[in-house]
Amino acid sequence: MKEQLKFYIDGKWVAALSKETVDVINPATEEVIGRVALGNAQDVDRAVAAAKKAFESYSQTSKAERIALLEKIQGAYVERMGEIAHTISQEMGAPMWLANAAQAPAGIAHIAQTLEVLKDYQFEELKGTTRLVKEPAGVCGFITPWNWPANQIMCKVVPALAAGCTMVLKPSEVTPLNAIIIAEVLDAAGVPAGVFNLVNGDGPTVGAAISSHPDIEMVSFTGSTRAGVQVAKNAADTVKRVTQELGGKSANIILDDANLQAAVTGGIQGVLTNSGQSCNAPTRMFVPAGKHAEALEIAKAVCSAVVVGDPNSEEMVMGPVSSKAQYDKIQGLIQRGIDEGAEVVCGGTGKPEGLNKGYFVKPTVFGNVRNNMTIAREEIFGPVLCILPYQDEDEAIAMANDTPYGLSGYVQSGDPQRAEKVALRLRTGNVHINGAGPDFGAPFGGYKQSGNGREWGAEGFEEFLEIKAVMGCTAGRG
Repeated sequence: MKEQLKFYIDGKWVAALSKETVDVINPATEEVIGRVALGNAQDVDRAVAAAKKAFESYSQTSKAERIALLEKIQGAYVERMGEIAHTISQEMGAPMWLANAAQAPAGIAHIAQTLEVLKDYQFEELKGTTRLVKEPAGVCGFITPWNWPANQIMCKVVPALAAGCTMVLKPSEVTPLNAIIIAEVLDAAGVPAGVFNLVNGDGPTVGAAISSHPDIEMVSFTGSTRAGVQVAKNAADTVKRVTQELGGKSANIILDDANLQAAVTGGIQGVLTNSGQSCNAPTRMFVPAGKHAEALEIAKAVCSAVVVGDPNSEEMVMGPVSSKAQYDKIQGLIQRGIDEGAEVVCGGTGKPEGLNKGYFVKPTVFGNVRNNMTIAREEIFGPVLCILPYQDEDEAIAMANDTPYGLSGYVQSGDPQRAEKVALRLRTGNVHINGAGPDFGAPFGGYKQSGNGREWGAEGFEEFLEIKAVMGCTAGRG
């Protein structure tokens, strides 16, 4: 069992001021695999003071110095990547194939992308006699989730470092162990003392202290919409910048000219990856009414073939969901779908056969779903797909947009130009056409209650910059 009762503050591991701890549970076995300290507001104060002091010098480092630092981080991360993958699998249940293929490598992808942006980025521009200067935003507070833990840590920490910011990170208390390894990576790479600080804790205590702290000038939060609203309220009194990547209920529109077999199969795989615990999962599948019955047959065959099991298995299994709380929430929503009259095509309540221990959920597909049903409105965050019939393209688009969320969208069509036209009508921050995967160089974020601001790529990097206008300058730098 890994125990870490210290926080990384000002370049050192220091004892927590709080005496509270939390157990880290392996969701596949329900066994305790670790224990970490839970911080309090005073722990946050220490971390913020260190970050504020470090900002004075780190914000003045050159582009070349920051590039060199990121390259050292890249090397140190690669050395520990296998350990990070294993830890994530143990903490939140991602099967090892996924942890090795995506969960841990996402961190490297963000470092590489940020390096590419930083090397070509122009921090100054002269417009007439006014010089526009882009400067680091200041001390940042990061609150990250458990579902893609290393990804969400690195897509905030790395561009912030590249911009010249200092920071305090609160990772999810469900998955704190991979964050500890990342702190060790940053330390080994030579990140200056105070630039990066780690305080473990829960949202109501450490999260609230970070989002309300007067010396934190920007807070970046990833998590549920409900929690994101609270972060914004806590931040309001200090008028700090707030970026939020929140919930989703993404629509997957299968047009009448799409390959139905491929589209339905790909859609189900998109939902079940990571046990449905992705904010951009295509959880509402819209199919032409005349093909609805055929789509359900395909879905049943695909869903029934999914193997749910031990994340350490060498097979392409689907692992458990992250916690008992998450399991109970998903079970309640599946039952709600049944009670409201949706057709259970595959799965349902309870655990898969033969799995009596662990927070395993049956891969579940509902057919004949109406867009006003609870399962079509609320983010389930589990391996549950809703299939909704539509009469024509306009109705599909209208139903897709009829949601408080707007993170991602998906369009399947035999005609790419037609798919693009539909994509442009979706009120979402991202749209994937015909199975297109993620692009780490593209901005990631949502419309409406899916958040504000962007992560990834140049746009995500610029979230960590302030713009200063200096009037009365000459052509040469003075």
